[in-house]
Amino acid sequence: MESILDILAWWRQEMIMRLNGARVLFKEGELWWCRVGVNIGVEIYGKGSGFVRPVLIFKKFSEESFLAIPLTTQKKRGSWYVPILFSGEERIAILSQARTLDARRLVRKIGVLGGGSLRRVHGAFTSFYTS
Repeated sequence: MESILDILAWWRQEMIMRLNGARVLFKEGELWWCRVGVNIGVEIYGKGSGFVRPVLIFKKFSEESFLAIPLTTQKKRGSWYVPILFSGEERIAILSQARTLDARRLVRKIGVLGGGSLRRVHGAFTSFYTS
């Protein structure tokens, strides 16, 4: 459960992004640290003082927005989780938590997901959201 202090700290971060956030150049298939924030209930949230989490840029809509799939290192199983290998470490793409985000949330590029892993995520995403 979120504490009032976490919510206030996130609100401060959000105001900084809104006022000073610069949009960055990004592409589909890239992995970024992203200010996901403090969210409600079962929604995935960011960690640390910046409320960040690694995400996969799944679909670029414009220079300003994209569909992100959050990642975790926690071992998960189910049709809404897709394991990927990145920099020698297994990460899990959480398909059920995909959401549209503004580019001002992006903090730092981590890398690019390889073609095979990206195709696997695309296939799982299509299957998950059309079944």
